[in-house]
Amino acid sequence: MQQQTPEPLDLAVMVADLNSLLRLKTTVIGIKMFARVEEMAAIPKIRRPSAVHTTDQIVSMASRLGWTVGITGDDLVGAQCRAVIGLAPQDEKFLAGENYVGVWHGTAEDARKRQEALDVVPFGQYQAMAVSPLTSGRLNPPDICLVYATPGQMIILINGLQYTGYKKFEWGVVGETACADSWGRALKTGEPSLSLPCFAERRYGGVPDEEMLMALKPEHLAKAIAGMKQLAKLAQSLVHGPSLLLLDEPTNGLDPPARERMLQLIRDLRDEGGVRVILSSHLLRDVEECCEE
Repeated sequence: MQQQTPEPLDLAVMVADLNSLLRLKTTVIGIKMFARVEEMAAIPKIRRPSAVHTTDQIVSMASRLGWTVGITGDDLVGAQCRAVIGLAPQDEKFLAGENYVGVWHGTAEDARKRQEALDVVPFGQYQAMAVSPLTSGRLNPPDICLVYATPGQMIILINGLQYTGYKKFEWGVVGETACADSWGRALKTGEPSLSLPCFAERRYGGVPDEEMLMALKPEHLAKAIAGMKQLAKLAQSLVHGPSLLLLDEPTNGLDPPARERMLQLIRDLRDEGGVRVILSSHLLRDVEECCEE
């Protein structure tokens, strides 16, 4: 049986939906890694730096200025920036972290533990990286998307991710070099990865103090948007405290755990919220579990 190719995502529509749902202040961008420099250089209207920068500065050129920028390891200052995205080896010198002793850590042992804790892209797979606003379509598809949001916005995004296929969202804080918590981990594992942007990201990348960062694959972002849309529909129907609620196929498209949560919510509204519910569904079991008539 021939496998169906998934339909390409409309990144511009996704960004419009995301901004409608969350009212983001910062441009949603994408990151794409390239095995060959020539592939990166072929991206339309790509800019190349004329001096060395931190990766945080390169990312901010897309998220704050709306540019499409491509880099190699030679464009980045220091092995730390290069190693996180796999453009330099995670060798003994990198793991020792000597430059951080007396700066971010009190002892050489602490500096090494932090370096060893970093999630980084394995060295040798890639030669270049590009960043660009998602709406430009120039990295279609990007390897990962970066969403900057306040804690209040971020929990709604996570709620959207968990609306179907629920998994407990695990995240950690490595400390400085927190880009390893976000784009380093997401590129390495493919899992949605949340971080508290570190000093360097805020000082050199211009990340506002109130923003967190989520790095995730485009398909995970699409899943989160779909979940947030469902949550928004439900919230809109309840916000004015209706006495009568009309629900048309409320469990459509939900996996079994999400379906059970929806049915329980309907029962709670019926029994405790004083709401009369009219339910339309082709699933007789849903009707039996929620309706009295």
